[in-house]
Amino acid sequence: MTFIVAALLYALLAISNAEVLPLTVSDNQILIGGEQGSLSGMSFFWTNDDWGGLKFYNKQAVEWLKNDWKARVIRGAMGIDGTGGFLLDAPNNIARIKTLVDAAIECDLYCVVDWHDHYAHLHKDAAIAFFEEMARFYIDKNNLIFELFNEPKDDVSYTNDVKPYAEEVIKRIRDTGSTNVILVGSTHWDQDVEQAAAEKITSYENIAYTLHFYANAEGHGQALRDKATAALQNHIALFVSEWGTVDANGDGTVNAEETKAWVDFMKANHLSNCNWSLNDKAESASALKPGVRVDGQWTDSDLTESGKLVRDIIRTW
Repeated sequence: MTFIVAALLYALLAISNAEVLPLTVSDNQILIGGEQGSLSGMSFFWTNDDWGGLKFYNKQAVEWLKNDWKARVIRGAMGIDGTGGFLLDAPNNIARIKTLVDAAIECDLYCVVDWHDHYAHLHKDAAIAFFEEMARFYIDKNNLIFELFNEPKDDVSYTNDVKPYAEEVIKRIRDTGSTNVILVGSTHWDQDVEQAAAEKITSYENIAYTLHFYANAEGHGQALRDKATAALQNHIALFVSEWGTVDANGDGTVNAEETKAWVDFMKANHLSNCNWSLNDKAESASALKPGVRVDGQWTDSDLTESGKLVRDIIRTW
């Protein structure tokens, strides 16, 4: 009997571990355990002190996303600049990210560790120190995906700013021995993916690029999908680390039709993605209504219009 119980426990452990297979990049695809596929889940809000989103950085919320929403990936958006961000309060912001990563590991989810900074190249040394620490601390975990530069603004150059910054940070991550997938930003708020494809980083393996869209924003429709198609045809892998059903400023109308067009596109091209955002801020992009409990257990009445739509998308991915 003891042998049978031990064998069953071993089998269950093997199944659990098998859910977090290594991610690798091959040509224009992010492979899951060497096989074609994609992940869908939620991005948490900025970690900044007193910005409202930090209360959802807890294990119970992650467990609910896995069990009820059927999410396979989450994203921790560590705010860098601004009040209460990493530059002013590194210990608490790092602690929130690690809480999320630890919960993801326990729940067999992937977790994007996002340096949520529009001018990351100006904070390169801090970024290097952070990613080195995370890479070393979680060296044996397949769960982590490193996102180096969130939405470079229009006055940031890919050639002169994003790419040199990324190459230096990537080198330091790889020097730790980490082989986890690394996401590199593209300019114009992570939309100029065709430019990144034309100047892709070739010195390192397992590199992909971020694409962001907001379904109700001008210019974020078929024209942006065409840019993504051109980038894929130029042999870079894309990860939609942030997308919304509404306007790019987080407000506006939920555009269900354009959201469906994007979902169809992402599924057809095997693009993993995280929706913005798991938060209860009074804006259209929030998945949760203001004042809901912070530990999951959310009913339909707790979800916003966007939240209901996104939950259905993730559950049926």
